[in-house]
Amino acid sequence: MRCLPALAAMAVLLATSAGGQSGEGPSHRTTDNQKATGSTTDSGTTGTPESTTTDSTADSATDSTPTSSVTTESTSLGRERAVGSATARDGSSATAEAQHEENVSATASAGGRDGGGGGGPVSSPGQPRQEWRRRVYFREEFEDGDGWKKRWVQSKHWSSYGNFQLTAGRFYGDKEKDKGLQTSEDAKFYALSARFKPFSNEGQSLVVQFSVKHEQGIDCGGGYVKLFPEDLDQENMHSNSTYYVMFGPDICGMGNNKVHVILNYKGKNHEINKTIKCRINKDTHLYTLILRPDCTYGVKIDNQLVAVGALEDDWDFLPPKRIKDPYARKPRKWDERPQIEDPDDKKPEDWEDFEKIPDPDAKKPNDWDEAMDGEWEPPLIPNLKYKGEWKPRIIDNPNYKGEWVHPEIDNPKYKADPNIYRYYNISVLGLDIWQVKSGSIFDNFLLTNDEEFAEKVGNQTWGIRKDPERIWREAYEAEEKRKQQEETKKKIEAKEEEEDEKKYAVELEEDDEEDEDANQAELEKDKELKEEENRDVGGNGTTGVEGRDEL
Repeated sequence: MRCLPALAAMAVLLATSAGGQSGEGPSHRTTDNQKATGSTTDSGTTGTPESTTTDSTADSATDSTPTSSVTTESTSLGRERAVGSATARDGSSATAEAQHEENVSATASAGGRDGGGGGGPVSSPGQPRQEWRRRVYFREEFEDGDGWKKRWVQSKHWSSYGNFQLTAGRFYGDKEKDKGLQTSEDAKFYALSARFKPFSNEGQSLVVQFSVKHEQGIDCGGGYVKLFPEDLDQENMHSNSTYYVMFGPDICGMGNNKVHVILNYKGKNHEINKTIKCRINKDTHLYTLILRPDCTYGVKIDNQLVAVGALEDDWDFLPPKRIKDPYARKPRKWDERPQIEDPDDKKPEDWEDFEKIPDPDAKKPNDWDEAMDGEWEPPLIPNLKYKGEWKPRIIDNPNYKGEWVHPEIDNPKYKADPNIYRYYNISVLGLDIWQVKSGSIFDNFLLTNDEEFAEKVGNQTWGIRKDPERIWREAYEAEEKRKQQEETKKKIEAKEEEEDEKKYAVELEEDDEEDEDANQAELEKDKELKEEENRDVGGNGTTGVEGRDEL
């Protein structure tokens, strides 16, 4: 089987996405017939329950594989209810866990929701058509309180990993339904994962979907998820653990943001060659990756296609189909010059191309001694006849053959691989991220083979919350802005009042100094008057008239 061309894939994905947000989505709550029980693995982590679909013409069957999380549905029968069942590895542990898993869906999500939709794979040439059933491998919406702690495992690879908390954040559509895992510590690595029944996406689509809200106004950090193989040791998960898929937003500064789509092929991770910009604001956004069995892909943000194409074209999984012929050489006489200088064009004899010339009127001084002063040269003066540098005219090259193109040949190292989309034993979904500023909330995880179902689930989760959340956020930010403006106004007024007090104190001090100067002047004046009086008084303390009278 060969992969379909990228254009055909684009048409299929665009047609699939045409439903937008108009389709009828799944019910918002689990019915009584969807209750499931859980089981605990030997390692102490909580296994996810398994399920099968009950159709209208056949009895339900239960998969005997333990710790599974797969829901199937026949496209010919339409929308059916999923009945959960679980087979525990440890019988006593399964009995103990059965109570807390009440109202947990058959896909391991707390309060999972049933829903309709089709979206089976397109038949590929040469491949027999098989009955297609919807499968929901994993779904998590955190509607059972602290029950998530039994399904998700914190890595112990480093003791310094940050902790997640369950919250809807500061603004939301529904405080309980919109709860998700939030990063709670700044400048931390995070490593948390959930396990489900291993599956392969061979012959069918793989849809990876989740929502994330950076309500803290993230400055630098990841918001992506990873899919791991079955052999991952969850308690030892770290940034170098082998993974199949890494998908989601990564932001570090306003100019450095993108949606990672990294796929593992033959043990090597390959980043998509396109740049897909992510959303940078404080609202919840829905991210969806679709890998199809015709080797095409699609990336959606908020249920709208933002990238589509062929896996072979947009990743460097395979060597190029065509390469330059290593034995081909450009002929020596191959002329690639479209224009040349006219070989018949000659410079006129009277053309002066010297900008400066020796002064013809200059004379060697009489006292010039060549032995001492060297050879005498007249000084240079501007050439009045200077016409600029002469160049022959340009003409079309009569021997021009065009640009030589290196011949290409089929690459002997290239070999088509119709299975570059395929992974075996997908069994763990993990959050392996770094954040400088914490506060991101992850929610609405979904792994399925049904694109339409994923779109409807997105509309019934993210789609319902987005408008109330945005309105609340805008009101919250407006109130915060008002408070900030009031605080700023108070600070300005306090500063002005402080400056007025300082100014008044200076003026008061200046007034005191003026009064002191005035008093000093009066004292000086009084002193002068007294001195004058003393000069008028005789040596015995009487005036001169009184002394004459006594004589």
